[in-house]
Amino acid sequence: MKEIIIATRNKGKVNEFIDFFKPYGIKVQSLLEIAEQLPDVEETGDSFAENATLKAEQIAELLNRPVLADDSGLVVDALHGAPGIYSARYAGEEKSDEANNQKLLKNLQEVPQDKRTARFVCVLAIAVPGEETTLYRGVCEGKIALNPKGTNGFGYDPLFIPNGYQQTMAELSSAEKNQISHRSNAIKQLKNWEKLT
Repeated sequence: MKEIIIATRNKGKVNEFIDFFKPYGIKVQSLLEIAEQLPDVEETGDSFAENATLKAEQIAELLNRPVLADDSGLVVDALHGAPGIYSARYAGEEKSDEANNQKLLKNLQEVPQDKRTARFVCVLAIAVPGEETTLYRGVCEGKIALNPKGTNGFGYDPLFIPNGYQQTMAELSSAEKNQISHRSNAIKQLKNWEKLT
């Protein structure tokens, strides 16, 4: 079976990538399964693209193999783009989904429903040793709910209502989410993922 390396230790992301690549007969291997102790890549970039590139290139160099990396997050218009690239650490370095969601609701408590527009953004970077890194960007537009709902998903999914839906991402099935998510919209653009395997 073909295999693709994803530079992440986020189990939620890993499960989404597994679902995306399964129809192609491609096995996903994340940093959680790689036996070698790889260092955490410091996300020092100023954008999703820079951080995805840093992760993909550093892990590809360490393993001397093609690597796919993702950097993604939530961009809220009423908060001038926050939490943005700091989405995972919005409420602190310990990366708690619940704490992040509570902070987001607190910061939006004075903002009316029609002004709670937001989008999930994902940038995928494909790093192949000796070649130029390629980037793909996917977006899912929506708004922030007044209260969290649903248990399917991770991150800000319980608060994010995609455009055209009444439910949050966390109330959708995995199959429904994978049709419209920012990550799936980025993956659909991949032209050269076959050379990753």
